[in-house]
Amino acid sequence: MAQGQRGNRALVPQATQALDSFKYQVAAEIGITPPQGGYWGDLPARQCGAVGGHMVRRMIQLAEQQLAGGAAAPAAGFGAATQPRGAGTARA
Repeated sequence: MAQGQRGNRALVPQATQALDSFKYQVAAEIGITPPQGGYWGDLPARQCGAVGGHMVRRMIQLAEQQLAGGAAAPAAGFGAATQPRGAGTARA
């Protein structure tokens, strides 16, 4: 592993559970049977890559909508689950 690289970990630890459920949701939506027990090693790389690609596509779409000022509903709880606590509330 390269110096300074610490592996594949979430930058916001509170988002780990939301990202995991989002991954399973996207896999089910594109017709991939999610593995039991969380081990994805039995699936071909093409299928795992498809799940990741669809996740990224939906996250980019959500970010573009937020930047454009659109009040679009977050994709099945993903946006709400990854928002920082207290986001959207005014602080004095």
